[in-house]
Amino acid sequence: MRVVICGGGVIGACTAYFLSRRGVDVVVVERTEVAAAASGKAGGFLALDWCAGTPLDALARRSFVLHTQLPHEVAGDWAYRRMTAYGGFVAGDDALRGTPSALDWLSSGVVIAHRLGTTDTTAIVHPRKFTSAMMNAALAQGAELRRGRVTGIARDADGTTAKGVETDGGVIEADGVVIAMGPWSLLATQWMRLPAVYGQRSPSIVYDTGRDVPADALFLEYEQSSGAISIEVFPRADGSTLITAFSDVAPLPVDPATVTPDQDAIERLQAIAERLSPLFRADRIIARQACFRPLTRDGLPLIGRVPNCEGLYVATGHNVWGILNAPATGEAFAELITEGAARVDLTPFDPARLPPLDPSLLRAR
Repeated sequence: MRVVICGGGVIGACTAYFLSRRGVDVVVVERTEVAAAASGKAGGFLALDWCAGTPLDALARRSFVLHTQLPHEVAGDWAYRRMTAYGGFVAGDDALRGTPSALDWLSSGVVIAHRLGTTDTTAIVHPRKFTSAMMNAALAQGAELRRGRVTGIARDADGTTAKGVETDGGVIEADGVVIAMGPWSLLATQWMRLPAVYGQRSPSIVYDTGRDVPADALFLEYEQSSGAISIEVFPRADGSTLITAFSDVAPLPVDPATVTPDQDAIERLQAIAERLSPLFRADRIIARQACFRPLTRDGLPLIGRVPNCEGLYVATGHNVWGILNAPATGEAFAELITEGAARVDLTPFDPARLPPLDPSLLRAR
């Protein structure tokens, strides 16, 4: 059996790994490079039970377990570590601004209100290193990575069965096709009946903090004249710390390599980071960046068979939980494609639950 995976992000890499581990002949087609988009620029935060009470709960719990196992099974160091997560706010009231923070590496006035997760329930990885390690593991098991742009789906004579993909380098024949192109999966609505996938831009700044910042993830509210904003701080085991805020809606570039942050958002984010801790100095910045997170109309990912075409699958729309849920998504696809069903119930993520996008709307853009 041969399966073509369209997209070299974390979902595609994990799917390639679990399929190749089962002996499936896998070809990954990637337009730019592995982890070129959100899979290389996300926070990498993992949580066991933060999806409790939602349809994502079982997938997230299974994936959290897989994240603990993979460092013992796959070669490479992607800075996996357990961490504690805290919630709080940055004081705007003069009476609180001078109050020492409960965490000694933070500035006065950064109030830690509660603990959100412990080392048993929260962790982190470096997303680019994790994605690259999973892809390399898939390649070591016989998978193939090809540079190219997917332009369509090859089908049988009556159009009801996928037979491969059309690329700018020719047709790649296959028994199954997985669309895993993040928000760029929207392009696939030109070739198949697929719900709309949207992209939300998230700017971030990465600091070289070495060992100065402990394993404390932060989720803070910051009061502004225009209202409160949410700030997330993710210290990683490799000595880098990512800070993100100001997600917005912006036109999705056709080429992922051309994604750039809004300069005003970066400047505001840098000013807030310097308010959080003296460790976040301008001379420690190693990246000012942005990525587009894929999301759907109802906020749940698309994971499963594409309606009306045998052998065609989609995996996208994971929003902020892409890095977390990638291993369980990849494992589920390996089970679904080779055995016909997955251990995690994929019913809530069935692409058929949402109406397909009219492809003429995409062409009109």
